[in-house]
Amino acid sequence: MTALDFAGARERLDGVLKETPLERSDRLSEAAGFPVLLKREDVQRCRSFKVRGAYNAIAAMSEKQRARGVVAASAGNHAQGVAFACNDLGVEGQIFLPSNTPRQKRNRIAEIGGPWVEQVIVDGNFDLASARAQLHAMETRANFVHPFDDPHVIAGQGTTAQEIFEAAGPEGIDTVLVPVGGGGLLAGIAAWFVQNAPQTRVVGVEPAGAASMQAALAAGRPVELDRVDNFVDGTAVARVGNRSYEIVAGLDIPFVTVPEGAVCSELLDLYHADGVIAEPAGALASAALRIGLPFEPKGPVVCVVSGGNNDLSRYDEIAERSARYQGLRHYFMVRFQQQPGALRYFLDEVLGPDDDIVLFEYTKKNNRETGPALVGIELADPRDITALRKRIDASPVHVEEIPGESDLFRLLI
Repeated sequence: MTALDFAGARERLDGVLKETPLERSDRLSEAAGFPVLLKREDVQRCRSFKVRGAYNAIAAMSEKQRARGVVAASAGNHAQGVAFACNDLGVEGQIFLPSNTPRQKRNRIAEIGGPWVEQVIVDGNFDLASARAQLHAMETRANFVHPFDDPHVIAGQGTTAQEIFEAAGPEGIDTVLVPVGGGGLLAGIAAWFVQNAPQTRVVGVEPAGAASMQAALAAGRPVELDRVDNFVDGTAVARVGNRSYEIVAGLDIPFVTVPEGAVCSELLDLYHADGVIAEPAGALASAALRIGLPFEPKGPVVCVVSGGNNDLSRYDEIAERSARYQGLRHYFMVRFQQQPGALRYFLDEVLGPDDDIVLFEYTKKNNRETGPALVGIELADPRDITALRKRIDASPVHVEEIPGESDLFRLLI
């Protein structure tokens, strides 16, 4: 990435996209002990930074290239960014979507793209949709707009860095925490700061279930992860881009890996304390502060809130994952003695005064006398689990605690 790449991207996006705010979070600042600022890309057009790269890539095309149309594959923020650019620039686009894309996302893409965008639904997952899109682009000579492995996309994402630098003022920025999926945002931001403000440190933040950039750096090349946890869907990428890897590998960038449960806890705190409705990937950077940085910042730290396209129906799952991560919620298989008062004994003698039952379900509904009950208990303090286990061991009730890695948890969320 050169200075001309970033200057061209800034010029193309000027007056089209929002210059999103840089806001202080009192909650995070007090907890961390240093100023923490949120770069609010969740209020960007299409509610994500992705529109920066998509728009820049399409706007940089010649008239002849635009006449051939564009093709993309995405089930989320990149699709909305491409749709916005197509509608604004008058370019015909086809967006390939996997068949499991929720209807509300399809409707949103259609609304943003208007008559300029056609959706192609592929019977399969995202990888199949992406393969079909790239094949279609080759066959029709249309322009395939990659979500992260494209120099114009990376330069567009890098405009975020210049806005952070300019908004910070004379105090400057010590560190910028950047969520990492395919690596386009990290590559763009890191490259800009190296060229223009090398004193600012950039840290990549990856979810524990999809740390694909760290895997690539360890292998010396982009590699595909054997397994990806799709909960932090905006960064659930099995293999980083070649271009983004080349940029990141040439820089000394530290990383923080964040468990999905910590992301869920941060999502809830962003909403309740900061009034920010973020998607899981949007909470990734600030969740890194819960884990701890690899160094002690000497000045303000910026967390990039990368997007806010969250499905409200997911909040039950978010609350569940958060409570389990914090050690507040535990599950047990309880086999009650077949005698009167067994349940009352469990409530009075096993549960503590501040313990709540959040789930009680017999595993054999047609014959409750022979089957155990699945019981979920929420504690007021995670340390209370020690006393609860002692009471369980001392009671005549047969109780088996369900380990956190059990497949049974998939039925609970």
